[in-house]
Amino acid sequence: MSKTLIRGAKVLGGEVQDVLIDGESIVQIGAGLPADGAEVIEADGKILLPGLVDLHTHLREPGREDSETVLTGTRAAASGGYTAVFAMANTFPVADTAGVVEQVWRLGKESGYCDVQPIGAVTVGLEGKQLAELGAMHDSAAGVKVFSDDGKCVDDAVIMRRALEYVKAFGGVVAQHAQEPRLTEGAQMNEGTVSAELGLGGWPAVAEESVIARDVLLAEHVGSRVHICHLSTAGSVEIVRWAKSRGIDVTAEVTPHHLLLTDELVRSYNPVYKVNPPLRTEKDVMALREALADGTIDIVATDHAPHPHEDKDCEWAAAAMGMVGLETALSVVQQTMVETGLLDWAGVADRMSAKPAAIGRLAGHGRPVAVGEPANLTLLDAAYRGQVDPAGFASRSRNTPYEGRELPGRVTHTFLRGRATVVDGKLA
Repeated sequence: MSKTLIRGAKVLGGEVQDVLIDGESIVQIGAGLPADGAEVIEADGKILLPGLVDLHTHLREPGREDSETVLTGTRAAASGGYTAVFAMANTFPVADTAGVVEQVWRLGKESGYCDVQPIGAVTVGLEGKQLAELGAMHDSAAGVKVFSDDGKCVDDAVIMRRALEYVKAFGGVVAQHAQEPRLTEGAQMNEGTVSAELGLGGWPAVAEESVIARDVLLAEHVGSRVHICHLSTAGSVEIVRWAKSRGIDVTAEVTPHHLLLTDELVRSYNPVYKVNPPLRTEKDVMALREALADGTIDIVATDHAPHPHEDKDCEWAAAAMGMVGLETALSVVQQTMVETGLLDWAGVADRMSAKPAAIGRLAGHGRPVAVGEPANLTLLDAAYRGQVDPAGFASRSRNTPYEGRELPGRVTHTFLRGRATVVDGKLA
C-alpha cells in the first residue's frame, strides 16, 4: 500500500502538523515528519478535517439516472469533501425492500468515490399506509439503520408509532420529513409577507412544527430514536430544544441553503430557489445558525436534490423542488458559521462528520484525525474565494442556488481510507 505525507496542515484548524498515511490508516502525526518514500502533499496551512458524512443525499438511482447516478453523485460528494453519504429511498422503484437497498449499496461499492449507505423507506412505496420491510432491510447486506419516507411525511400517527417501535429493536432511527400534507396543499413558498405580495400559495411554519411536536412525543412514549430532516423554522428549533431538555432521543439536521438563503430570493421567480421545505425568513435563518452552534441542531445535511434542466427551467408553479448541495456545503458552512464566529473548525468536524456518522451508526467514519484511525480526510483551502460555476460540477445536475455567488473555501484533497479521490481540486 502507498504512503502519503500531508505536510503542514492545520488539523481541525489548530496547530500546523504533518500527517502520515500508510495504507488505509493514519500512522503518525507530528512536526517535521520524514517523507521516507511517501508521496508528499504540501498543505501550506490548509485545514485538515475528517472526511465529511452526509446523512441526507438523493442519488436518484435506480430510476432517475437523468438527474444523478450513484457514480456521479459520489463523485460530487468526493469533490465536496465527503467520504460517506446516506442515500434516500425515494427512487424508482422505491428502496422499500432488501433487494433495492442492496442494489444501491453494491452500486456504491462499485463507484469507489465514497461509501454509500442506503436509507430504507418507512412505508411501502412511500405511500404512508403500510410499513415496509424494515427488518429485512436491516438484516440485508446493506445493513440499513436509517429509515425515511423523505419527500413525503409519515403523517399517520399510528404508522409512525409502529415504525418507531420496530426500529427500536435493532437501534435504528426514523428520519422524518416534517410536513403536514393538509396544511401544505398547493403551497409554493414560505407563508408570510413575501408570499402574500407575490400571490403564491403559502407554506406555513406550523406545517413543519406540528409534525415535529407530535413525533418527539411519540418517540418519548415509545422510547425510540427520531431524527428530524431539514429543520427550517425558528419554532421547530424551540420544539427540539424543549424535547432535548426532557431527555427525548431526538436529533435534527439543517441544510446549508437554510443557513444562508431567505424567501426574499423568491421575488425573482427563479425556480432554482424552489425547495422543500421552502426558504424561510431572515429570523428563521439566524435561529437555525444559533441552534447549530449551541447543539440544538445536531448536524448539517445537504439534502442534495438533483434535477434535470427541464424540471427547473420552467415556470415556478411547474418546477420541481430541490437543490444540489454536495459540492458547495462546506463553503456555505464556512461562510455562515465559521466566518461569523459561531463555530470553529472542530465544531464543523463535529456537525459534518462525527455526529452524522453517529446518528447513522456508520462505522469507520466520523472518526478523529488521530493515529490508528481510518484515513478518511478532507483538506480545505479556507483562504480561497471564488464564484460558483455549476459547469464545473461533478454532479449530473446543475440546479444550484449559488451560481455566480462568491463563496469561500475549496476542497483540494479528499482521501477515502488512504486513497485520494480528489487531488488538487480535481477528481482522481
